[in-house]
Amino acid sequence: MDGMGTMDSYFTSRRHRQLREHVRGFAELEVRPRIPAMEESRTTAHGISRLIAQQGWLGATIPESYGGMGAGHLAKTIIIEELSRVSGAMGAMLQASQLGVAKIVHFGNDEQKKTWLPAVAAGRCLPTIAVTEHESGGHVLGMAASALRDGDDYVLNGRKVYVGNSHVGDLHGVIVRTGPGSKGLTAFLVESDRPGFSLGEQQPAMGLHGFSFGELIFDNCRVPAANRLGAEGDGLSVAYSSSVLYGRANLTAVSLGIHQALVEETTRFCAERERYGKPLHALANVKIKLGQMQSRLMTARLAAYHAVHLLDQGVDCDAELMNAKVVNVESALDSARNAMEIHAAAGLFTNRPIERFLRDAHHIFAPAGTSDVQLLRLAEVALGTAKGSWSERLSELVRKEPPSPVQDVSLAEGRWGQVPPQRTHCVGKA
Repeated sequence: MDGMGTMDSYFTSRRHRQLREHVRGFAELEVRPRIPAMEESRTTAHGISRLIAQQGWLGATIPESYGGMGAGHLAKTIIIEELSRVSGAMGAMLQASQLGVAKIVHFGNDEQKKTWLPAVAAGRCLPTIAVTEHESGGHVLGMAASALRDGDDYVLNGRKVYVGNSHVGDLHGVIVRTGPGSKGLTAFLVESDRPGFSLGEQQPAMGLHGFSFGELIFDNCRVPAANRLGAEGDGLSVAYSSSVLYGRANLTAVSLGIHQALVEETTRFCAERERYGKPLHALANVKIKLGQMQSRLMTARLAAYHAVHLLDQGVDCDAELMNAKVVNVESALDSARNAMEIHAAAGLFTNRPIERFLRDAHHIFAPAGTSDVQLLRLAEVALGTAKGSWSERLSELVRKEPPSPVQDVSLAEGRWGQVPPQRTHCVGKA
């Protein structure tokens, strides 16, 4: 499929490939026709976001015992990749909610899992994770938003920014300060209809139109202690593990989908356009650029699939996840430049999607760590000074609830391709 060849089948089964076809068909039928409206409005696309959630794909890594697909991280990567191939915004929407899934799967207690995971898996609840603040940026320990204990509740105050799915999310996983230092951060689940919670005005951005990544405001927002994730002081672990194990892999998948779209659209353009009576790709310099794009795409896909394959096995793969993100983000940006060079002036107009791909690709650079951050961490791996492994630390949890076996069966025989019954959306409760 699309030049993937044996590379795709090396890591994937027939079931994965059927899942890809299923998601691709949905994306072409339901998402692509909505792109012009999303580009024009530049605001949150609530309707299609909910429709995507209702397909059950938020439950890719949620165990079947909680109503999820139990399909694992490779399946999740394929879902995000195929949505991003059509719309980077909707790929970003799905991946951002997957970060919200991570914190509940790995740190939620039995009651929290029973309450929220079935609702997420059914698409009735879109979770988020909120860590970053204006003043501290990527310096997690510099955050100032706070939570003070008051009887059976905590009272939250402060602001969080660049929150994926801010304006469509129902359940926000918020990391705030309950004490000093690295041990003074704690995570809470905050429903979007709680008094004292509000949203900042959504600001139009360069790309990912239809996706919201805005501001959450907490003004004496009272949250029951039962909504605390883990113990006081576990907030840093919630933030870092979600970013390392889900964030890097998810953003890798968004970049990969955009990269695939870049290659397909540029190849199509070269076949349609003629120079001197021959297709544009007959020109040697154009053909070389196409070859560079294809080479980058193949290498990027190998890095992406290998990393999540290891994650599904429950083995140490922090370095592979970091490498997958930097390789995919940088190579997609490089290929976007090649695509613009081949399109020349034609690529500057919105009647072709190349300029959208270029804009969207830049949005994947910063979240879960810029390329410089990934390279600094990879240097620590090379030097032998890396400070532990999140994938290894949580591998015991992964082994307790492993993904369902990947069997060579049709989608009708499993949950992977089934669409859950359409239910009335219910904010906050399963």
